[in-house]
Amino acid sequence: MIAPAAINAINATGASNIELCTGTVMHKRLRPVAHGFTYGVFFVRVPVALIDAASSSQRAPTTTLRSPLWSINRSNLLSLQARDYGPRDGSSLETWARRLLVESEITAADGEIVLQAFPRVLGYVFNPISIWYCYDRRGALRVAICEVNNTFGERHNYVLAHEDERAIVPGDWLAARKVFHVSPFCEVRGHYRFRFEQTGARSFAQIDFYDGGGTDDKLIVTTIAGSPSDATTGATIGALCRYPLMTLAVIARIHWQAFRLWRKRVPFFSKPHPPIVETTRFETIK
Repeated sequence: MIAPAAINAINATGASNIELCTGTVMHKRLRPVAHGFTYGVFFVRVPVALIDAASSSQRAPTTTLRSPLWSINRSNLLSLQARDYGPRDGSSLETWARRLLVESEITAADGEIVLQAFPRVLGYVFNPISIWYCYDRRGALRVAICEVNNTFGERHNYVLAHEDERAIVPGDWLAARKVFHVSPFCEVRGHYRFRFEQTGARSFAQIDFYDGGGTDDKLIVTTIAGSPSDATTGATIGALCRYPLMTLAVIARIHWQAFRLWRKRVPFFSKPHPPIVETTRFETIK
């Protein structure tokens, strides 16, 4: 069922299968020196139920995929492995996500859950952020779970929704306190503001980081944008030709940009201990 255009409806995207999104990641630092970059990338949107179905069977249901270049829970040129996301033990991704919703006292997101993430390319993947879009039964986006990973092997989840659990529409901003270390060039303080647009024609997420307590303390702007299409063989080959070994490039670029910031003498902060809890719930930031 396709929800109204004003609502972020994954049902309009053909989400019964893997969707390939080609686009860009943009990162811009505003101070103490200006620093920014934009890289071309591709990522996927996939219903977690599809990954769970593969996990519960002896072999991945490759007949449901639109290209032999893709596999779920098996090695291939490109693959999605359940152990790379959520509980990280190969167990049900949907069960994990719905547990977070229950723990966050959210009841409106009772429909499909769609994971946006980088896939494995030749067996390797690193996801700085994976976003779990949680819909209601009518196809309206109600919750976004941002699963954040750092290069030290640590991760943290931010559960984002409106306090009244109303639908999240393009232009809405959601906030959460920063509690997790990501970059040695940013302190663990302040807050994030997020906005999302997920339709059949566009995948977009923006994350603004404020390192102080006010709206004038914006330090970093990050966007992830892509145009979705079916993950056919042709689309997959085209993406790989444009961005070969993309997931290896992700980790290489992280270290290259860190070196550039160091060269610019941006202050360096030691890594603190990770937060005791694994999930931070949304809140109102005044």
